Amino acid sequence: MPRYGMVVDVTRCNGCYNCFIACKDEYCGIARPGYSAPQPMTGQTWMKILPKERGQFPKVKQDYIAIPCMQCEKPGCAEGSDGAVYKRGDGIVMVDPEKAKDRPEIVSKCPYRVIYWNEIEQVGQKCTFCAHLLDAGWKEPRCVEACPTGTLIFGDLDAPDSAVSQAWKRAEAMHPEYGMGDKVRFIGLPKNFVAGAVVFGDKDECAKGATVTLEGEGREATAVTDGFGDFEFEGLPGGASFTLSIAAPGYMGQTFTVKTSKSIYLGDIILEKSS
Repeated sequence: MPRYGMVVDVTRCNGCYNCFIACKDEYCGIARPGYSAPQPMTGQTWMKILPKERGQFPKVKQDYIAIPCMQCEKPGCAEGSDGAVYKRGDGIVMVDPEKAKDRPEIVSKCPYRVIYWNEIEQVGQKCTFCAHLLDAGWKEPRCVEACPTGTLIFGDLDAPDSAVSQAWKRAEAMHPEYGMGDKVRFIGLPKNFVAGAVVFGDKDECAKGATVTLEGEGREATAVTDGFGDFEFEGLPGGASFTLSIAAPGYMGQTFTVKTSKSIYLGDIILEKSS
């Protein structure tokens, strides 16, 4: 039996919402007996798209993070549910549409907040990895089928040569501190960056080829400014403190202390000619 999982490659997502729409098309107003009650048209996003904006003008980055149910190995939503929430042999976590009726407490047990209360049906609902389709012989859920950029990678985690198993090696849990054993992981979760533009003051032109060094938190990285004088350090942890040093032959260097409470664009950094 397969053990299903998914990797979401955030670096590929362009925010088209095809996955969200495909999910709505599959479930809105449609009962899947034994799998799920009809999903309402509004109020539920079994595939949630979280926009994440980083930086400051003119250096701004926009990411989109697709968030389904994490299909946890140790699902908190199943604890004390008396079978209303259960994990199948293939690892998919299901909310029984009959046993979970009138059990709103199930919704609050998910730390990711991806279980939704259906007021009409009086039942909690969430992503099922389209279990009814997989049981009918499909190889992937509707959201994966609809994704035009390859953001969603799905398959058997126990098949070492599968695309999802290969991607899994580079992926991370969104909140490993929860200790849930998530079977949905992510590549390229947006972290903080530090960027700027270096200018030669005497020429009033972009400083191509300046060396920029970032040190702190046990790491050291070096970048060389491009033809526009731009540099960038991506993937930095939040709340950290770094020393940034800029040097170019024949010019006085500059040093800054930067704190990554958010992504930082330092703007133009002027290097003056050394005497």
